[in-house]
Amino acid sequence: MPELPEVETVVRTLNGLIVGKTIRDVQVRLPRIIQKPDDPPLFAAMLQGRTFERVERRGKFIRMLLDGITLVSHLRMEGRYGLYRTGEPEELHTHVVFRFEDDTELRYKDVRQFGTMHLFVRGEEFEQPPLHKLGMEPLDELVFTYRAFRDLMAKRSTRVKPLLLNQEIIVGLGNIYVDEALHRAGIHPEREADSLKPSELKRLHESIVRVLRDAVDAGGSSVKSYVNGQGEMGYFQYSLRVYGRKGEPCQACGASIVKTVVAGRGTHFCPRCQKDKSRR
Repeated sequence: MPELPEVETVVRTLNGLIVGKTIRDVQVRLPRIIQKPDDPPLFAAMLQGRTFERVERRGKFIRMLLDGITLVSHLRMEGRYGLYRTGEPEELHTHVVFRFEDDTELRYKDVRQFGTMHLFVRGEEFEQPPLHKLGMEPLDELVFTYRAFRDLMAKRSTRVKPLLLNQEIIVGLGNIYVDEALHRAGIHPEREADSLKPSELKRLHESIVRVLRDAVDAGGSSVKSYVNGQGEMGYFQYSLRVYGRKGEPCQACGASIVKTVVAGRGTHFCPRCQKDKSRR
């Protein structure tokens, strides 16, 4: 599933592709993608004649702001957007098409068919699912401060990896970047959050921000099928230190990277750099 850096890259790409374009009509080929309203013809009618003003991100969700209305899109596993000239051949699994007045069209393709779209009156999206319970934005310097992070972690005895994956706590982090941040901070993924020392919390906070910023700068990680809105791959996969590197030497100490399962998720770590100090 695309994580914060991949979604942020898609958002930046879409801002350059669709802002200022006015929708002539919308075609929905897979109705279950449209979650709100649960009526595809009404969804299309609500968007007709509206203009994209800007595209933003909230966690792993894309917020497309049009005049008076907001479209919230979640790519899930393999959803992707692309801009095409009207009449260009469509790829398989193209499920939603936004046709513009300038004879271009934004196409949503989703092989796995897990993506979702919700329409809201502007501003109401933050009061209802799927955005209403989302946690702190880790790249917001005013929100994700060390003090806020420290207070959040100190109250919980949950293992640190599943806690960081909880989107109601901190948004945007997924399996790749949690593994990478924990390795850079030297913290075992099964440590209890409330057992972390202030120095460890400081390292972890800094590692989360640094890993995410570096990944955004690299256009995300194309470890499977991810590409941005222009069909371009990300490059952060070449900077991954533990994720997907089972059996390879740790770049910091040379020990073999281990893969295990934590909270049902495949988890990569270095047994030497990230010693297990949990209370188990």
